[in-house]
Amino acid sequence: MTKIIAINAGSSSFKFELFEMPAEKEIARGLIERIGLGEGKFTLQSATGRESIERNFKNHTEAVNVMLESLVSKNIIRSLDEIEGTGHRVVHGGETFSEAVVIDEAVVKEIEHLSEFAPLHNPANLMGIHAMVELLPDVTHVAVFDTSFHQTMPESSYLYSLPYKYYKDYRIRKFGFHGTSHKYVTERASKLLKRPLEELRLISCHLGNGASIAAVKAGKSLDTSMGFTPLAGVTMGTRSGNIDPSLIPYIMEKTNKSAVDVLNVLNRESGLLGVSGFSSDLRDITDEAKRGNERAELALEVFGSSIHKYMGSYAARMGGVDAIIFTAGVGENSALIREKVLDSLEFMGVYLDKKTNNQTVGTEATISHSYSPVKVLVIPTDEEVMIAREVMDLMG
Repeated sequence: MTKIIAINAGSSSFKFELFEMPAEKEIARGLIERIGLGEGKFTLQSATGRESIERNFKNHTEAVNVMLESLVSKNIIRSLDEIEGTGHRVVHGGETFSEAVVIDEAVVKEIEHLSEFAPLHNPANLMGIHAMVELLPDVTHVAVFDTSFHQTMPESSYLYSLPYKYYKDYRIRKFGFHGTSHKYVTERASKLLKRPLEELRLISCHLGNGASIAAVKAGKSLDTSMGFTPLAGVTMGTRSGNIDPSLIPYIMEKTNKSAVDVLNVLNRESGLLGVSGFSSDLRDITDEAKRGNERAELALEVFGSSIHKYMGSYAARMGGVDAIIFTAGVGENSALIREKVLDSLEFMGVYLDKKTNNQTVGTEATISHSYSPVKVLVIPTDEEVMIAREVMDLMG
């Protein structure tokens, strides 16, 4: 069996899962927090239980070294020689990377170059890459990009109605995100529906603190709600989603804020938090709505409505829809939001089984009636497994 590590590195964190492939069996998972920030924490979960240690991790290389040593000392693996590949989540691949790639010096340089599109994420992802390459120089290292799945979108989907030279000169276009998740759940839907992916028209709803909708036709992304950045699209936890661009100078004038300040408001103070006035967590808002909090009820309506609009839009783009998929934290766990999103869609063949919907929390299920022409699926996402699969594919 081949052992693969799937990695999601942040500027001060390092999240990983160790898989036995091709069985896709998780052997261990862990999280290293507060790297370079003083007192850090390393949590490791395996068949032998859960353990935590606290220490000062000066940088990612030191943190990864502790992780690798722990895998051996806890007898999770016999030696580091068992690890044959690592897969790294990289947020932005631009137009350069339409699929996962084996990491070499040229790939690293291009990821650095693309950091202008994701200044908070790509440099952090590179920290994890550099640490793993340094400590495991002889294994296959693979970059898996959030944006690559959406590189199949046609120009009519990804171009903005701006002067065309802005696209040619500055690559201003829709890129889309959550691609690894959308790819995983649509492939899983094909298996559940027992139909070839090439025959299916799917709407994938990745609903978490960040949220995006994707129209996937014949296994390829036709359109998606996020745009040049993850700010666009539906209402999210703290992000506004789509707004009239003219609001930015208007808010600047009324509040004496700079453009950067306004963007911070749109990214960090808007969405569910902005409408409700007290939380970006859907669970908190749902609880308050049950108590009669009108702002909480309004936040739920705005959130559901912003997603609901994409159902008809993407069905039209694909000439119909065979199934709608809900995934990620909210999509997998909130029966209320799923019901709001699907409300009044019977005209396009969506018949929700409310009893099954209400009973489905965090598990794989079909929540539409058996007679519903359009199936509705809840599929827990597994981006780490998808990353491990990409590594295996590139290892041959």
